Amino acid sequence: MDIVNTNRILTSPRTEVSCNNCEACCCRLEVLLISDTGVPRHFIEIDQWGSMTMKRLDDGWCAALDRNTMKCRIYQKRPLICREFKTGEYECLDERAALQPLL
Repeated sequence: MDIVNTNRILTSPRTEVSCNNCEACCCRLEVLLISDTGVPRHFIEIDQWGSMTMKRLDDGWCAALDRNTMKCRIYQKRPLICREFKTGEYECLDERAALQPLL
């Protein structure tokens, strides 16, 4: 099954995306903190407009991502948008396709 986007056509992966084969592509996106989920202060930055965002490392990855396991170190306290971003759904597949040349 193909998913159509105005920029490109994405083909569904041959294997289902799961926690075991996730490449944490969403952990390279900017994350605004719009609700209090208990994100530890050292993972929060204030952007140029005064909004709280998840801290990102110089290479663009979220500071809360454990780079050895590619899993979130604050999973139980992750931001609302991270809770709503569903593995294997359109947005996930779109980010995976966009980052494939970088991975």
